[in-house]
Amino acid sequence: MIIEDPAGQGVPGDDDRTVDLSEDFVVLPEQTADDTDSGWGERRGGNDDWLLAERPPHWG
Repeated sequence: MIIEDPAGQGVPGDDDRTVDLSEDFVVLPEQTADDTDSGWGERRGGNDDWLLAERPPHWG
C-alpha cells in the first residue's frame, strides 16, 4: 500500500516494510532484575525446612 505524503510523493506504508524476526531478536528479557529473590531483598536459599518444622500443633 502506498501512502501519498503532502509533497505528492509515494511513501511505503507499514504493510510494505520488511521486519527482521530472526531467532536472536529480543524485545524484552524473560525476567527482569526486580522479579528475582534478590530484587525483593531475599537471601539465597530458603527457610522452608524451618517453616515446616515450626508449624503450629493445630496444623496436624
